[in-house]
Amino acid sequence: MAAAERRAFAHKINRTVAAEVRKQVSRERSGSPHSSRRCSSSLGVPLTEVVEPLDFEDVLLSRPPDVEPGPLRDLVEFPADDLELLLQPRECRTTEPGIPEDGKMDAQVRAAVEMYTEDWIIAHRRYQHLSAAYNPITTETQRERQKGLTRQVFEQDTSGDERSGPEDSDDPRHSSGLDDTPRSSGASGIFDLRNLAADSLLPSLLERVAPEDVDRRNEALRRQHRPRALLVLYPAPDEDEAVERCNRPEPPREHFGQRILVKCLSLKFEIEIEPIFGILALYDVREKKKISENFYFDLNSDSMKGLLRAHVTHPAISTLARSAIFSVTYPSPDIFLVIKLEKVLQQGDISECCEPYMVMKEVDTAKNKEKLEKLRLAAEQFCTRLGRYRMPFAWTAVHLANIVSSAGQPDRDSDSEGERRPTWTDRRRRGPQDRMSSGDDACSFSGFRPATLTVTNFFKQEAERLSDEDLFKFLADMRRPTSLLRRLRPVTAQLKIDISPAPENPHFCLSPELLHVKPYPDPRGRPTKEILEFPAREVYAPHTSYRSLLFVYPHSLNFSSRQGSVRNLTVRVQYMAGEDPSQALPVIFGKSSCSEFTREAFTPVVYHNKSPEFYEEFKLRLPACVTENHHLLFTFYHVSCQPRPGTALETPVGFTWIPLLQHGRLRTGPFCLPVSVDQPPPSYSVLTPDVALPGMRWVDGHKGVFSVELTAVSSVHPQDPHLDKFFTLVHVLEEGAFPFRLKDAVLSEGTVEQELRASLAALRLASPEPLVAFSHHVLDKLVRLVVRPPVIGGQIVNLGRGAFEAMAHVVSLVHRSLEGAQDTRGHCPVLAAYVYYAFRLPGTEPSLAGGAPPLTVQPATLARGPGRPASLYLARSKSISSSNPDLAVAPGSVDDEVSRILASKLLHEELALQWVVSGSAVREAVLQHAWFFFQLMVKSMTLHLLLGQKLDTPRKLRFPGRFLDDIAALVGSVGLEVITRVHKDMELAERLNASLAFFLSDLLSLVDRGFVFSLVRAHYKQVATRLQSAPNPAVLLTLRMDFTRILCSHEHYVTLNLPCCPLSPPASPSPSVSSTASQSSTFSSQAPDPKVISMFELSGPFRQQHFLAGLLLTELALAMEPEAEGASLLHKKAICAVHSLLCGHDADPRYAEATVKARVAELYLPLLSLARDTLPRLHDFAEGPGQRSRLASLLDSDTEGEGDVGGTINPSVAMAIAGGPLAPGSRASISQGPVTAARSGYALSAESSRTLLVCVLWVLKNAEPALLQRWAADLTLPQLGRVLDLLYLCLAAFEYKGKKAFERINSLTFKKSLDMKARLEEAILGTIGARQEMVRRSRERSPFGNQENVRWRKSVTHWRQTSDRVDKTKDEMEHEALVDGNLATEASLVVLDTLEIIVQTVMLSEARESILGAVLKVVLYSLGSAQSALFLQHGLATQRALVSKFPELLFEEDTELCADLCLRLLRHCGSRISTIRTHASASLYLLMRQNFEIGNNFARVKMQVTMSLSSLVGTTQNFSEEHLRRSLKTILTYAEEDVGLRDSTFAEQVQDLMFNLHMILTDTVKMKEHQEDPEMLIDLMYRIARGYQGSPDLRLTWLQNMAGKHAELGNHAEAAQCMVHAAALVAEYLALLEDSRHLPVGCVSFQNISSNVLEESAISDDILSPDEEGFCSGKHFTEMGLVGLLEQAAVYFTMGGLYEAVNEVYKTLIPILEAHRDYKKLAAVHGKLQEAFTKIMHQSSGWERVFGTYFRVGFYGARFGDLDEQEFVYKEPSITKLAEISHRLEEFYTERFGEDVVEIIKDSNPVDKTKLDPQKAYIQITYVEPHFDTYELKDRVTYFDRNYGLRTFLFCTPFTPDGRAHGELPEQHKRKTLLSTAHAFPYIKTRIRVCHREETVLTPVEVAIEDMQKKTRELAFATEQDPPDAKMLQMVLQGSVGPTVNQGPLEVAQVFLAEIPEDPKLFRHHNKLRLCFKDFCKKCEDALRKNKALIGPDQKEYHRELERNYSRLREALQPLLTQRLPQLLAPNTAGLRNSLNRASFRKTDL
Repeated sequence: MAAAERRAFAHKINRTVAAEVRKQVSRERSGSPHSSRRCSSSLGVPLTEVVEPLDFEDVLLSRPPDVEPGPLRDLVEFPADDLELLLQPRECRTTEPGIPEDGKMDAQVRAAVEMYTEDWIIAHRRYQHLSAAYNPITTETQRERQKGLTRQVFEQDTSGDERSGPEDSDDPRHSSGLDDTPRSSGASGIFDLRNLAADSLLPSLLERVAPEDVDRRNEALRRQHRPRALLVLYPAPDEDEAVERCNRPEPPREHFGQRILVKCLSLKFEIEIEPIFGILALYDVREKKKISENFYFDLNSDSMKGLLRAHVTHPAISTLARSAIFSVTYPSPDIFLVIKLEKVLQQGDISECCEPYMVMKEVDTAKNKEKLEKLRLAAEQFCTRLGRYRMPFAWTAVHLANIVSSAGQPDRDSDSEGERRPTWTDRRRRGPQDRMSSGDDACSFSGFRPATLTVTNFFKQEAERLSDEDLFKFLADMRRPTSLLRRLRPVTAQLKIDISPAPENPHFCLSPELLHVKPYPDPRGRPTKEILEFPAREVYAPHTSYRSLLFVYPHSLNFSSRQGSVRNLTVRVQYMAGEDPSQALPVIFGKSSCSEFTREAFTPVVYHNKSPEFYEEFKLRLPACVTENHHLLFTFYHVSCQPRPGTALETPVGFTWIPLLQHGRLRTGPFCLPVSVDQPPPSYSVLTPDVALPGMRWVDGHKGVFSVELTAVSSVHPQDPHLDKFFTLVHVLEEGAFPFRLKDAVLSEGTVEQELRASLAALRLASPEPLVAFSHHVLDKLVRLVVRPPVIGGQIVNLGRGAFEAMAHVVSLVHRSLEGAQDTRGHCPVLAAYVYYAFRLPGTEPSLAGGAPPLTVQPATLARGPGRPASLYLARSKSISSSNPDLAVAPGSVDDEVSRILASKLLHEELALQWVVSGSAVREAVLQHAWFFFQLMVKSMTLHLLLGQKLDTPRKLRFPGRFLDDIAALVGSVGLEVITRVHKDMELAERLNASLAFFLSDLLSLVDRGFVFSLVRAHYKQVATRLQSAPNPAVLLTLRMDFTRILCSHEHYVTLNLPCCPLSPPASPSPSVSSTASQSSTFSSQAPDPKVISMFELSGPFRQQHFLAGLLLTELALAMEPEAEGASLLHKKAICAVHSLLCGHDADPRYAEATVKARVAELYLPLLSLARDTLPRLHDFAEGPGQRSRLASLLDSDTEGEGDVGGTINPSVAMAIAGGPLAPGSRASISQGPVTAARSGYALSAESSRTLLVCVLWVLKNAEPALLQRWAADLTLPQLGRVLDLLYLCLAAFEYKGKKAFERINSLTFKKSLDMKARLEEAILGTIGARQEMVRRSRERSPFGNQENVRWRKSVTHWRQTSDRVDKTKDEMEHEALVDGNLATEASLVVLDTLEIIVQTVMLSEARESILGAVLKVVLYSLGSAQSALFLQHGLATQRALVSKFPELLFEEDTELCADLCLRLLRHCGSRISTIRTHASASLYLLMRQNFEIGNNFARVKMQVTMSLSSLVGTTQNFSEEHLRRSLKTILTYAEEDVGLRDSTFAEQVQDLMFNLHMILTDTVKMKEHQEDPEMLIDLMYRIARGYQGSPDLRLTWLQNMAGKHAELGNHAEAAQCMVHAAALVAEYLALLEDSRHLPVGCVSFQNISSNVLEESAISDDILSPDEEGFCSGKHFTEMGLVGLLEQAAVYFTMGGLYEAVNEVYKTLIPILEAHRDYKKLAAVHGKLQEAFTKIMHQSSGWERVFGTYFRVGFYGARFGDLDEQEFVYKEPSITKLAEISHRLEEFYTERFGEDVVEIIKDSNPVDKTKLDPQKAYIQITYVEPHFDTYELKDRVTYFDRNYGLRTFLFCTPFTPDGRAHGELPEQHKRKTLLSTAHAFPYIKTRIRVCHREETVLTPVEVAIEDMQKKTRELAFATEQDPPDAKMLQMVLQGSVGPTVNQGPLEVAQVFLAEIPEDPKLFRHHNKLRLCFKDFCKKCEDALRKNKALIGPDQKEYHRELERNYSRLREALQPLLTQRLPQLLAPNTAGLRNSLNRASFRKTDL
């Protein structure tokens, strides 16, 4: 079947609805092609089905190993050292290991010690760091790799705001008259141009070289200095989508909260008489809990310490600490730092002892000298005698929240180092407690400013209120404003302490066990103590180090019933290892300034109190092995304070004890103990004091009188009954020590199994905190039970199932406890760290205990095949820790080990089996945390392979078949769970889906890869089956896409796609033209190569061989299906997946070489066809002003033919492309096939489109050019057209926006809205459940604070710039512009490379014209957009090559391309960057030469260049004519140096053209000068346009320029006129060409629109023949062009409110549309007409649209140059006041000429030039009104008529003979001035020269006549008004008949009618005035009558008054009006008639 037919067949396929397709597929499964893309071209496997993958291992085996040379060999197979085993020494915080040295340890302690010391064992995939999962491409990594980019130079960045070059000020044309044509000053122009310097010339430009060589040279130049990685320049992939992202878990570390460093600096009292000791601790008032152990400090001076010499031996350095680090896991505002002070015991109660401190002041020391001496002496005696006892003294508390919050304020007394230390959020060491602050008490002790506090007030302790309960009451009270404590009298002292956040690694630090924490530079330094925290609530963190501490809290003692002298009571505590007094162990920690450990300790004494309370805390170190007879012994003493002879210092008054072990468990908790009076009897220690021993006396009859509490902090004793029992049983089994006593039962071998099973089941009841703390121990034991079933009574007991279930429950419990700390994938960090670091196969420790010195592992140890590096199996990441010599390996021991493991069960097999057969309850628990079991299996398999030396085994033989069957069953069932749960529990489905994908991805590194692929295919099939019935398929598709993405993130993804297999066709060695010709091409008769096709399509073979890439691209193809659901979300996901993979390839050092990358690119070739087919739905970046959106091949036949603007590809080319020589039937495809269907699809967002396009560019950049060439050759014409469109779109999408744009917006703004849209869609589709959204949010809170409601860490994504505009520095914006510039350049160069390939491919085809035309359009577009100098060099080189190879493209057919090219080249000739100018002028010169060589003149180029320059000059703002002149000079230089054309007229013609252009430029300079003066600017443009009367194209260009300028200024009427003139011009020339009925005859047809149009009539035929080359060839000189101009005119008229003119325009337009049968447009036109007429009706009175106000402006003074003594009529916007225009002009010219130069002439009188100051500039402005003769008013009926087509204007100036403006009636004259303009308003400019002026002077009597006529008219109007307006009528009446003072009607009559004039010439005026008065009287009467009818009763009086006034007036006038003129009957004289003639205001032609 020929390819062309097959393709045609594909095009005809009907699109069916997605659902039908699904049904169809499920019915048949036959792969019959149904939907355009779901069927793939070669092997008809629908895209919805997954192809059967190749058997990976077989394919590799069948390839000889050395088939691929060099770097490609690494792509064939995974590297040999892919897997390795690392032993990572466990990090120990302290310099000593801190494990007990005692020889004998019980099993539990031994297990714990082993666990806390063994190294981490890590199964490492050596190349995993190259995978996207572990090495994500983020904005930060991109930024790093963008370093060293070269800055691209862009025109728009250089232009800045600098004004362009120097302008000629002495150009003679400055003073030439306004109407001169611009051809006057040729000579000077030539001179200017000759003197300029040219740019450098391109060296070999003029040589004639073979096109192949040119191409080769261009290509070599393009290849230089290109960035290797394209995607480094594009923003990093969206982090939201990175489902494959993994982090290596942090190794388990000790848990710390936020750490605060407290330094005690000094303690000073008013008097110093005795030593004082301090205790610090933290208390949480809300939790009522002490949250730290005590810190004891001693700030006494040496002299004070000396008082205790007798009692203190040499103090240990650890007890001299003065600073402590407190840890707070749950910071809250309720935490207090409590400071208690104690002193040596003395006689007297606390109040007495405090008295001196409260009374005496330091200032009175001299006064109190004796008293002080006495006190000192007493103190000394007490110290000597009672030095070992203490008494409570005083206390105070510091509210930490105040410190933390106010520490931020600078005015603190902060004398600690001013620098802020790193905050806690910077060190994320804290693991699970990240939900530290729960909402309400959000309070952080991290980044506060260090503060130094001085505490001055202490409260004395009260003997009755020493307990913690009392303390909490005090603290709660302290926070109240009216604290009781404030009323107490304080003990004044000064305690200075420093509080600051603890540094990261403080020096000289001791752990709570007094071990040295690293770094500890010098053992003699004064230490800082780490204080153990007692967290306020549970902390879930596993133990990582050995710790075993016991805290003893005596609370109270009640001896009130004890007889004898028992008042000063103290309790002594001892830890006894036996009953002999010598067996007291030194395990009690010392306090301050004493020895480190002691054997006994005492509580402080409360003086004379029989039932004291205590606040003491004793801290003990538990021995490694606690046995049955270890116990605490409490001895109660009475201390006698006074030395009495014969009484002992201390008398024992009671005994009690606590045995520490009970049934093997540590005893802790509160106790209330009876106290015995006698010494306890022998062997008491195994019993408790509760047992009444015979013969013993008890205090208070054996009641509990001593209350004490024990707390253990231990990583050995779980202190949970269920865990205790479990560990005990396991250890018993390991040691086999039967029978064994458990609680009260004795276990024999028979009952132990049952107990063990019960204990396994009971693990789920363990309390969560200890369970998490001991999770590693528990899991290890469970694994051991699975793998090494215990042997009981010689029988192996299989506990696999029980252990598996227990494991599931433990994992669930740990997860639940740590829910807040989960990562984004729902993994619990504690468990993840366990699997990664701690888990090992039992008994296979690669390092075994033995006393041998440390050795590195010998290769011989693990017997393995030769040639494998040792490191493969066991690579130590660091040398073995020297402090722990046990961790060495004895050679030879490993083999025995290995044989032992192989004998036992394998964990992964057991796990898979148990999982598959598990019951529903357990299965549910396992599914919730499937990831854990998957990871456990994978690590187990990896260890099995590494330790069992199975890596050499072929993959198919590594694991037994039954295990693989279990795996297959497991994957199937988990996959099914994903699919079924998707609607019930979306979050679980997402997690399971990801876990499954990661599991399969891991398996790819371990087992038979073909097997894994078959599992993937099976999963896909399951999903596909479900999709047909799924209510919401988008959700499933989203999950499947995530699944695919995770699989593709495997580090050997490329290898897994078999990139080097023989599917690829042999590449042609060089892409030369000849080889191209020999290959098949669309256009030659050979059939296309199916191999190439299948590489570029998602064909069966492609998807089979490149299995993973096939899956990914298929997902993309299906998401891009027009009827795909949930589209925008899926588009984004699929495109993002591809993008992130390609970024990974770019960053991957393995694929850096070009040959390798070309192979990688082959995996993505179908992306090209895919993008080509979705082209219509990509975001249209090319839209914009003047850009029609869709391009070449997409133009349907019904597109409106508006002619395209800018650089888009026009319909004719599209049809040419579509109609080229194609296979039969395919022509239809372009308009009906994919296009119409594609239209219906869901458009891609801008962001997705841009990313897809950058991926396409990546493929084009990296693929083998020869391959692309063969692909291009196989494309049909429409397809090739779409490929060109795609390239066009790429140029538009990556166009450089310029630095300015980066400052305006910080980045693409559409991101936010898009994201919202996608999320909204997700919500609608139900992809995300509310709960899951919530959980996710809580999870996301972690390091970045609470981000709005975003699912992922938005703050890291590239697009975050939009939301926070502020944080962009100048450098960042610079950097962005730099990267954007590089991206734009590289994208454009890739497009250019591809275009070259296409050109080479189609060189020899018949249809090449249409394709090359389209190619050239793309090249032109690239030259027209904002490009860097670098690109333009190459782009212009390509353009030159194209033109030289195919000149007919430009010079034969359509002129469009030539016009476009000229415009682009000229623009670049004016560039500020010299290299761009150099290349552009070279291109322009060659263009002329080429045109000349074809026909001996280059009229076409000449014409186009001149036009281009005109439009450039007219429209571009920052156009630099200075640079353009240099380019013109360069072109001249080329012409002079071109030897080949010396003998022709070419050089001369070039010279002419250059000077012509130079002239236009000179005009431009002038225009620039007048940039701010719109009138002058338009005048100039007008003049230039006039100058082109002989070249219509140019005139048209300038008319359009003017229209544009007017529109910009808001002069719509003028813009419309420009368009009408342009249309008239086109009509003239169309009329010359052909005589068409429907076309206008020429200008005449437009007369109704404007009388000015006639100036466009063509000059006679002999000057211009319309068919001459290059004339009237623009796109506007066509019927469609004419239509376009008329439509534009109509639009402008509408905007200006001139609706009547709209009608006239359409009168001309309608016949043309009728002739074209364009009913669509006709309908639109008539609609617009209806709107226009409606508006006319509604606005009939005219006030609603005000057309314009006119002013006469005269300029006087030499400064005005051309304008001196010129008079203009200015048209200003409606309702402009005289003041406004006068202010505007004055301001403008003042700015031009300077201050005090411009003067406005205030009157309207004729100006006498002689009286003006020659240095000044005068402007005279007068308001004028349109004037119509009486005959004209007949025609001008409407308001519009009286405001359109105005040529005559009138203004009046009153004057008197003596020069004043106003005077008495007899001397008041008036001057009327009539101005006629050269053109009628509105015209194509807003000011028109006055061409004629006529003045008339009225005598006083004529003035009076005019006044009276006006008054009479007003009266008549007010009377006849309908509806009548009484107010107005009364106003006019009042003014007419009221008794007016000056110049009222009566006075006028009395002045002019009292006497008959002597001059007969005045008789007629006299008579006329008399008649006027008669008329006036009559009108007054009518008005009074009317008023009478209108008024109400209230106005009757007013009316009578009016009537009285009127009769008075009439009586006064009566005599004046009755006298007759004597000569009235005499015949008229000629003179009289003349005077009348003069007085009638007809315009006379002078």
